[in-house]
Amino acid sequence: MVQPTLGKILIIDDNEDVLFSAKMLLKKHAQQVLIEKDPRKIPFLLNHDTYDLILLDMNFTEDISSGNEGFFWLKEILARDPSAVVIMITAFGDVEMAVRALKEGATDFVLKPWQNEKLIATLTAASRLKSSYKEISSLKKTNSALASQLNQSVDLVTGKSPAMQQLLHLMHRVAKTDADVLLLGENGTGKEVIARALHQESARAEKVFITVDMGAVTETLFESELFGHKKGAFTDAKEDRVGRFEMANGGTLFLDEIGNLSLAMQAKLLTVLQRREVIRVGTGQPIPIDVRLICATNMPLQQMVAQGQFRQDLLYRINTIELHLPPLRNRLEDLPLLVDHFLQRYAQKYKQPAKSLSESALDRLKRYDWPGNIRELEHVLERASIISENHVLQPQDFFFLQVQQHILNTETASQTHNLDEVEKATVVKAMSKYDGNISKAAKELGLSRASLYRRLEKYGL
Repeated sequence: MVQPTLGKILIIDDNEDVLFSAKMLLKKHAQQVLIEKDPRKIPFLLNHDTYDLILLDMNFTEDISSGNEGFFWLKEILARDPSAVVIMITAFGDVEMAVRALKEGATDFVLKPWQNEKLIATLTAASRLKSSYKEISSLKKTNSALASQLNQSVDLVTGKSPAMQQLLHLMHRVAKTDADVLLLGENGTGKEVIARALHQESARAEKVFITVDMGAVTETLFESELFGHKKGAFTDAKEDRVGRFEMANGGTLFLDEIGNLSLAMQAKLLTVLQRREVIRVGTGQPIPIDVRLICATNMPLQQMVAQGQFRQDLLYRINTIELHLPPLRNRLEDLPLLVDHFLQRYAQKYKQPAKSLSESALDRLKRYDWPGNIRELEHVLERASIISENHVLQPQDFFFLQVQQHILNTETASQTHNLDEVEKATVVKAMSKYDGNISKAAKELGLSRASLYRRLEKYGL
């Protein structure tokens, strides 16, 4: 038995005998053969289905021999699907008409009556071309989805602190397995950085790493974003779309902020993870997937399970291994490494000599609580790199850190009327207002530069 190799074929010809003979010949070689005698139905057919090959007559009843109707419908087809493979057929062909058809986008040209073997050979060659189009289209979509991530490198994943040493030891052991991982930690602790490191140390390192911010995916677009959709599946589905699970096939899929999913979205995600297959919206065809799943959240999932806000069976699926990322305030021993890393990065980014930190500036950073963790540290160092004129950054280059930290102190000082606390808070506000500029802050406070320096030293600022 001949194995079908030509996919789905659409034949459009106003001669019923031609349609019948073509269908009888091709049905052994194609997965499906559809026939249509009225070319005016072409827009409807293309809007509701896709075809691997289209055989299009050049001359219909209104136009016996010029081919103009065929050229008109060829243009209509390509306007709707630029990658369509269209083979023109006519009983009145000549070289000039064939050349024009090819110039206007036809893939090939056959004459009626055709030789069966020649028609099969022509369609087989065209089918290979369609496969190439599909492969290129898939690669383009994948590359487009990855474009925003390709310029990102895995940041510094190291540390001397006991908390980081424990995390890294477990991370290196887990990375070489295919186990699903749940990353837990406060915002800004570097969960995506760890996810990328897990991927790069795994057997899937040569495959893709796809990130999805689940907090930014709306419920209406959840299935389309993760599982893909077929053209026409809903109002804005103007083309077929590959979902993130398909894009990540063979590689790693990182679902960030997974705690933000509604119960309905959790159920859909669980189904895919259990079956290890996705179904694009608008189709009934399951697509097998092979992904390593890494999820992350800053939310207390166990508590959410107890409160009925997160499915326990989904939690079991995603947390084969749990990795807890320490907040920056619990790994201050790593500050010098992190600071050097980020200052080198911003020196390259802004094309300037790399800056360093004085010991007193480093002490200032160590006394800060870092509620925004490593992400806040990045922002602070980038800002200091841009604003400061010092090659070696000083404590005053980080006075903007003190605003939030001293709000409560200021409120306490205003209530207790402690003069030292009031003066300290006032100095901090002035330095923060002028981004650590001693001259401007001293003028604001009605002090000399020397007097302001003495107060900065007195309060350890």
